[in-house]
Amino acid sequence: MTSRREFFINISLIGTAIAGGQVFAQAATLSETDPQATALGYKSDTTKVDNAKNPKHAATQACKNCQLFQGKPTDAAGACPLFAGKQVSANGWCSAYNKKA
Repeated sequence: MTSRREFFINISLIGTAIAGGQVFAQAATLSETDPQATALGYKSDTTKVDNAKNPKHAATQACKNCQLFQGKPTDAAGACPLFAGKQVSANGWCSAYNKKA
């Protein structure tokens, strides 16, 4: 039979494990130095895109209004299928940008 003390210790450990799991479940933020990000010219701020290297870039283009962005337009970041398991900045940009219809 489990004592009252053991019961509360176990409940405490379970709560800590659940809270820790939620932190790890959140997707990591994409780094501009990530190999996939570098290959696609990703920048976390569309205003910092080098237009000489990316002539198709326009100031109005941002991840939040790209068809690939899986967050809400009001979210600060969201998932993108090009960067599995990572979140892109809503104000970011990459060469795969495709305006939402």
